[in-house]
Amino acid sequence: MLSMTAFIGKIDAQDVGIKTNLAYWASASPNLGLEIGLGKQTTLDISAGFNPFTFSDGKKWKHWLVQPELRYWTCERFNGHFLGLHLIGGGFNIGNVSSFPFSMWDGLEKNRYKGHALGGGIAYGYAWMLGKHWNLEAEVGVGYAHAWYDQYPCAKCSDATLTDANKNYWGITKLAISLVYLF
Repeated sequence: MLSMTAFIGKIDAQDVGIKTNLAYWASASPNLGLEIGLGKQTTLDISAGFNPFTFSDGKKWKHWLVQPELRYWTCERFNGHFLGLHLIGGGFNIGNVSSFPFSMWDGLEKNRYKGHALGGGIAYGYAWMLGKHWNLEAEVGVGYAHAWYDQYPCAKCSDATLTDANKNYWGITKLAISLVYLF
């Protein structure tokens, strides 16, 4: 029987990192990422997050998100400057909340939007080595996302006022301050 180690090869120290985006937790959104070394200066980062909660007063910030990213490190992987090329995909059901920066939605206080989005972009980041197994990483990405959605006049309304709508967004597509554990 073929073992997993034989299948993917020998995994040395700092070939794999598990991470969580602290900035994403600030929006009450659990998240987890896995980054795998591909070469001396390249990695594949796959991050995912979700928010299943309906807050007080019918405020909705429900969403799920998957964001794979191919990274090129200027020195060595998991250390220093990196450039990334990422994709983004997810679903959302948001409404009855105050507007927030970098939003593609106007009128979030009065409307609810439910739908899906796909996009991609480029990113720049930096990783600080905190110890043998720990890093702190900061990253910002810009790009494009296309959303298709239905709009509702209130957080609990079941009849949409706008259906099968589309929206294009150009702007920030990734913002992360991540704590990383390296194997």
